[in-house]
Amino acid sequence: MLRVENTLFTVVMLAYFAAMILYFVFIAVKKDGLAKAAMLLQAGGLLLHTAALVCRGVGAGRLPLTNQYEFATAFAWGLSLVSLVFVVRFRFPVLGAFAAPVVFLVIGYAAMQSREVRELMPALRSNWLGFHVSTAIIAYGAFGVSFVLGIIFLLRERMAAGGFLDHHIPGREKLDMIAYRSVSLGLLFLTFTILTGAIWAERAWGSYWSWDPKETWSLVTWIIYANYLHLRIRKGWAGRAAAIFAVAGFVCVLFTYVGVNTLLPGVHSYA
Repeated sequence: MLRVENTLFTVVMLAYFAAMILYFVFIAVKKDGLAKAAMLLQAGGLLLHTAALVCRGVGAGRLPLTNQYEFATAFAWGLSLVSLVFVVRFRFPVLGAFAAPVVFLVIGYAAMQSREVRELMPALRSNWLGFHVSTAIIAYGAFGVSFVLGIIFLLRERMAAGGFLDHHIPGREKLDMIAYRSVSLGLLFLTFTILTGAIWAERAWGSYWSWDPKETWSLVTWIIYANYLHLRIRKGWAGRAAAIFAVAGFVCVLFTYVGVNTLLPGVHSYA
């Protein structure tokens, strides 16, 4: 099954790369049919990606969510899923063109990690693993989409009125609303991530919170996005400032995932 997973992983990378190119060509030649083809290719890649994760889990005899490679490929899966849902839900193929490179970069990062299957350490042998990591994947995927939407919002200010992109990108108010929904979804699932992690930590190490670097930066990320929602709801904060906030928030997400593991090793160094 692991050989099948390796083959599927390669096919998925190619599918995501091809979808990214089609999205770019859609913008370049201004043909809506290319956007539909890109969306279908991304959906096909997502299905194969799901199959690859299943094969990894069967081959490893556990949930495929316990090391850098597995979490990175699952992170890419979450980004692809959430972005595709938003593209279809809001009929917004240009979002796919901006999200596809992020998906490809994350799965490219996964490709550079070791694919070796190792025995789980005792602390990871828990039913909480699935709840904790799967909610993190959806949270990170939603924050990735809000990051892309923030970039689009900032670039939209410079787009000429009446052009192709002007017709294919929602107005500022709708863009802001979509980003708000994405951040709300991400914050909800990040809350579940922190809560399930605390319960799991108490079962594994006898303490709900130990100020491990990953825990600390997850809390910092939660505070950043909670402030985004607070300022929006209580102070009417929106528009350009909110878009910059969403972009900066995702930088914190990336540091929580990559930077902490590289620079601040702790009990979460396995993922």
